[in-house]
Amino acid sequence: MGFTLKVEGPSTIDLGTISITGVKFRTDIPHDSNARSTDLGSTVEISGKILTAVDGDPFDATRQLGLWSLVPAEKSDCYRKVTIEVIAASQVVRKFTYPNAFVVDYKEDYGDTEGVGTFRLIVKQKKDKMAQIAVEGGYSV
Repeated sequence: MGFTLKVEGPSTIDLGTISITGVKFRTDIPHDSNARSTDLGSTVEISGKILTAVDGDPFDATRQLGLWSLVPAEKSDCYRKVTIEVIAASQVVRKFTYPNAFVVDYKEDYGDTEGVGTFRLIVKQKKDKMAQIAVEGGYSV
């Protein structure tokens, strides 16, 4: 199984199956509700490896993720279109599109035994744009 991430904004950020090691999708609703709540949210957590450029390869785009996480809320480009594909056996199992996603948290971890760093990106869809989230899948790559 593999994952791809594409973030579209002032510049495009692409991470492929080599970088991304895991993706978690979560629907956020209040846990104290006795009926389906209108206070709905959606969160995605993406984790992966920070790769080193070797033999003239370009650096991976994790640096751009870190820069996106630093964009203040006052700037409109803090919201970007995020597309995540879950791929298995050359089939797109799921394709999630968040047209107005923003960074909730971004972390990079480094150690002296792993050889490469790791990252964890958490994004959410803007609350008033929840109806625009698209979930597709079941087709060939």
